Amino acid sequence: MHLAYPAVLSALLFCTGLYGVLARRNAILVLMSVELMLNAVNLNLVAFDVWLSKAAEETLHSGQALTLFTIAIAAAEIGIGLAIVLAVHRNRGTSDIDRLRDTAEGHEPDGPDTPATGTAAEKAEATA
Repeated sequence: MHLAYPAVLSALLFCTGLYGVLARRNAILVLMSVELMLNAVNLNLVAFDVWLSKAAEETLHSGQALTLFTIAIAAAEIGIGLAIVLAVHRNRGTSDIDRLRDTAEGHEPDGPDTPATGTAAEKAEATA
């Protein structure tokens, strides 16, 4: 098999994961997209390891060892990331990244249900 096939598949997987990270608003879907990008890197590591081992007389298979290391890191990342997302969802009631960013920056959503901001005298006049 040519090296181009796994390289093209890896590029497609990575681009799909990158689109998921940039376009998704749900934190769990962003974590899944990061996993997709890591799997694309793993595919590249194994493909280039096989290609380089055919070209040289090396039998160390360092690409496959790095892939196992990356899988272990990805498993830990998804476990900790999912625990953080669940804790944030319990506290804030949402896993929408845009809403979490707004609450972290201190902004409140503008809408008809939110009271008008102003001085205490203006609020007293509005309620009277």
